[in-house]
Amino acid sequence: MKPTSTYERQPDVICLSHLRWKFVFQRPQHLMSRFARERRVFFVEEAVFDAKKPFLEMVTCPQTNVRVVTPHLPEGTNVNRALQTLLSDFLSRNSLQGFVLWFYTPMALEFFPEDATPGAIVYDCMDELSMFRGAPPQLTQLEQQLIQKADLVFTGGVSLFEAKRHLHSRMHPFPSGVDVQHFMKARNLPPDFNEHQGMAHPRLGFAGVIDERFDTELLREAAERRPDWQFVMIGPTVKIAAESLPRNPNIHWLGMKNYSELPQYFAGWDAAIMPFALNDSTRFISPTKTPEFLAAGLPVVSTPIRDVVRPYGELGLVRIARTAEELVTAVEASLATGMSMKWRERADEFLGSLSWDSVWQGMNRLITAGMSQPEKTLTAGSSSLAQVGPEGARV
Repeated sequence: MKPTSTYERQPDVICLSHLRWKFVFQRPQHLMSRFARERRVFFVEEAVFDAKKPFLEMVTCPQTNVRVVTPHLPEGTNVNRALQTLLSDFLSRNSLQGFVLWFYTPMALEFFPEDATPGAIVYDCMDELSMFRGAPPQLTQLEQQLIQKADLVFTGGVSLFEAKRHLHSRMHPFPSGVDVQHFMKARNLPPDFNEHQGMAHPRLGFAGVIDERFDTELLREAAERRPDWQFVMIGPTVKIAAESLPRNPNIHWLGMKNYSELPQYFAGWDAAIMPFALNDSTRFISPTKTPEFLAAGLPVVSTPIRDVVRPYGELGLVRIARTAEELVTAVEASLATGMSMKWRERADEFLGSLSWDSVWQGMNRLITAGMSQPEKTLTAGSSSLAQVGPEGARV
């Protein structure tokens, strides 16, 4: 993709992420891909420890034009000091100043050069990371510092916004969007893609990260209650032991799949389930899979996650179940009634306002409106957007 003159005029984006670019294609990937249509985007991943000498590797993603920057460090390195040195040199070599500095993790404050001169600092708080298993003890304090420094704070859901809105005057809820056209393909695709061949119906599916937010016992009990149902689980398993997963013969663990393949898998399901645990790690989540399943034309049953109950449950777009017994009953009701045309029309109308393009456009308007203010150092307090209204290879 050859940059246009508009591309050249737009400030660069440096995104500091705790999630790797080639992990599950989710909020960071969707947003940064859209920024990369009109400007340079540098997506800085966490370090890997496989080098004799510290260096940065930069690879441009051919599908999105995002420049993925991966630090390579020796084992035993003082990580923050090494990263600060590498990134200072990187900023100088690439003439980076006046850029949008975009944080997904407050931990990046420990190593990003303090004398950098971003034109705006954005914290996209997609989850309450401090409540995740293995969260660093200093995360909460660093988040407080980041919120003080940030010009804009976005949250990945309404409940997270409501919990943090008192911390910053320029905080905005941006629930994750959906690529409607991508997932609508599932409505017209054959049902027996890859592992689905020969698998009995009904098939109930889930796609997402399998971690401490996933209620494995709820899944186990539901599978035991209905051994004639097939439970298809797609996604990587992280932070929990693989041997702890239920191994009922009707539970199929298919592992991580490419984002491009998901509609083909969804086409083979009769309903989607979201068996999230009800614990601290799910208190503020806003699952991206909810609108994706609906776009695929699937009836959805979820545990009572707040940002699913409101609005999806209240609008009658998702059935809510707290126990395995309730989940089975809700799925039975979904299978019996199917997808009425009226239900599908209501779902499609609601999804029309949730596109990733509209999420990105709303964020970009807020950022652009304040970028005419003077540059500042990372150590300065929030100021440049304070008065802006909501419309407004080795290197």
